[in-house]
Amino acid sequence: MPELIINARRAAISATLEVRRILPFRERRMVGPFIFMDHAGPLTLQPAEVTAMDVLPHPHIGLSTVTYLFDGRVTHRDSLGSLQTIRPGEVNWMTAGKGISHSERFEDPELLANSSLEMVQTWVALPERDEECEPTFANYQPEQLTTYSDKGVWIRLIAGDAYGLKSNVSTHSPLFYLHVKLDAGTKLNLPREHSERGVYIAKGELEIAGREYSMGQMLVFSRTENPILTATKDCTLMLLGGEPLGERFIWWNFVSSRRERIEQAKADWKEGRIILPPNDNQEFIPLPETRFRSTGEAPQPEALS
Repeated sequence: MPELIINARRAAISATLEVRRILPFRERRMVGPFIFMDHAGPLTLQPAEVTAMDVLPHPHIGLSTVTYLFDGRVTHRDSLGSLQTIRPGEVNWMTAGKGISHSERFEDPELLANSSLEMVQTWVALPERDEECEPTFANYQPEQLTTYSDKGVWIRLIAGDAYGLKSNVSTHSPLFYLHVKLDAGTKLNLPREHSERGVYIAKGELEIAGREYSMGQMLVFSRTENPILTATKDCTLMLLGGEPLGERFIWWNFVSSRRERIEQAKADWKEGRIILPPNDNQEFIPLPETRFRSTGEAPQPEALS
């Protein structure tokens, strides 16, 4: 049985884009190093709505953002000068380190033609030794990601290691992150390599030890548990977790092991010391005028990434 069940809550991240927010949660701030998780969609879009969903340039410190799409297109721009349109099955992995800003625009013509969007974004906290590293950005194509399939099971390893598989995606601490599809009636054990493990049901229904769980729920397990997941309907799951990093403070889009570092980041953004993306620098999200919170309180991140 899971030690905790997290029911996703609704959150708005732009004028017209709502998401299901899974992490952080009042009773569970992190699963391994994962400190944030949003699920957007599936959405059917009207052309007039698309640009209103844009997430304007905003800053980060002390974390990596991980963007993964099931459907649609998103254009990423950052203060390193990166310009990348991410498509389904690709991974955008941006490490903020000592500070970065970026935007996410829903402007790609293929998105407008397809008129649908579904994506998951997570934040991975950095170990203390790497919190002030130089920022980086990388896009990984589907063929660069390890996959596995068997009767009724399909797995893509987005990052880390699990089930004896290892990803080529560069990470800073022990973790795993998987996109899994299960046909109805299929069973799957959770990987046991890591201390903390979570199962997010993006689609379908699961049964574990006689209990049913459904779309929009995350089930959290410790290493001592060995649950068997049974798909009672066709399922799309995101499995994630790893080794805990210790307490983190989180305020808006900033994550740090040090309270004073959050205050510095607030001042840096307000005073323009975290530069804007050179190819998207005409507007930005201003610093909110609210207090910061630690992982011991309910945080209020206000942007998708």
